[in-house]
Amino acid sequence: AKAIFLAFATASVLRSSVRHKVSFLARMHGDAASVAKFSARFTRTAWDREYKAMSRIGLRPIPIPSGVDVQVDPDKVTVKGPKGELFQAVSPTLNIDRQNGDLLVTRPNDERKNRQLHGLTRTLIANMVVGVTDGYVKQLEIQGVGYRAALDGKVLVLNVGYSHPVRIDPPEGITFAVETPTRLSVSGIDKQQVGEVAARVRKTRPPEPYKGKGIRYAGEFVRRKAGKAGKVGA
Repeated sequence: AKAIFLAFATASVLRSSVRHKVSFLARMHGDAASVAKFSARFTRTAWDREYKAMSRIGLRPIPIPSGVDVQVDPDKVTVKGPKGELFQAVSPTLNIDRQNGDLLVTRPNDERKNRQLHGLTRTLIANMVVGVTDGYVKQLEIQGVGYRAALDGKVLVLNVGYSHPVRIDPPEGITFAVETPTRLSVSGIDKQQVGEVAARVRKTRPPEPYKGKGIRYAGEFVRRKAGKAGKVGA
């Protein structure tokens, strides 16, 4: 967000300075049309230069650790590692090459769609590499009197203030772990799936803002509200 703000601010300054220069040249030479044409071309060039320089994530190489096999197809990338196998559909317009044991994602041109997919594709492939080697874990905490979690085989059982326990079956590739009755974790090799299942667990009883009871991510800040003040003399 900071980089986008700086880019827009730079473009705004460039346009402002060019407008002042155009008005000065027009008063001096009287040829406002040709000066304005030069101004528009200069502004677009400066804007393109600033905007294209923002693509930093896509330019980073993806290191491939030992024990990880990456297969690149025209429209799909498959990654195999010690913890499993993942695949991701990719745009056939992007180029994915191997260089010195790393993967490098490049785009053929600077069209808007290719710029959008460049950094995204690089990030998705890097997430798969980390997932099949180290995996992903999302920690959750439970707060509230009598609130607790337990495992029934592989099924997560939550007692969080309802008249019945809430049972959540883990999808394929996801594992629940209960460290203590108030601390649990969701683990897997797919970063998106781990985050989605953890969000579903949290949604079972989101933290409320008055006493903070509910399920929250580990380290999550919950903004608290003041309760209703009692009547004086009641």
